Amino acid sequence: MRHTLAVLACSIGFAGAATAQHTGTVVELYTSQGCSSCPPADHLLAQLADHDGVIALALHVDYWDYIGWADDLAQPAFTDRQRGYAHKWNAPNLYTPQMVIAGTEDVVGSDTADVMMHLARHQATPYPVVVDAVWRGDGLFIAAHAEGAVPDRATVQIVTLEPSVTRDITRGENAGKTIEYRNVVTDWTVAGDWMTADALDMSVPLERAGPIVVIVQDGTDGPILGAVKLP
Repeated sequence: MRHTLAVLACSIGFAGAATAQHTGTVVELYTSQGCSSCPPADHLLAQLADHDGVIALALHVDYWDYIGWADDLAQPAFTDRQRGYAHKWNAPNLYTPQMVIAGTEDVVGSDTADVMMHLARHQATPYPVVVDAVWRGDGLFIAAHAEGAVPDRATVQIVTLEPSVTRDITRGENAGKTIEYRNVVTDWTVAGDWMTADALDMSVPLERAGPIVVIVQDGTDGPILGAVKLP
């Protein structure tokens, strides 16, 4: 679901905006309903979804669909995003459950101790970009500015979420299990590029249909530079 939205430049006044925002370290879990190793990672992500200072995202991939259960939450674009990280890091294979923390580290998603250790380190270091977003009229308005070292160009992305999805799995490796998935990504869209020497003011025509996350990243497979979640 990766495509470029039309972006309109405008000046944004955030004074008086009444939208609650949540900032934190982005944790992407690459998971599948057909993977027997994934339920513990799904449970851990569900716990992280309720933590202050964490933006937890579940991206379901499609490459295990052939083993007996097709994941109806999976999208090829999410597999492509995971493959982008693998290519960036010269990793030989894709795997689940994989957690990617802040776009920079690869952790086995079911290894709670390792996940929490890496997460704590990232939470101690603020993102170099401050991102603000607010719903206004028929669109989303985004502002950002750099407060640390950043690349000359960054990618602005909009992620839409389903807060909770439950599935009864009747076939495959997880047959007989009922699993709740939290913060399921339903769409991941590139909104545009930002030349970071200037402050960002962006207007994106977008229907308000649920929680969204705005992510500013070095490309689509580099370090995440800033993020904010709106309910």
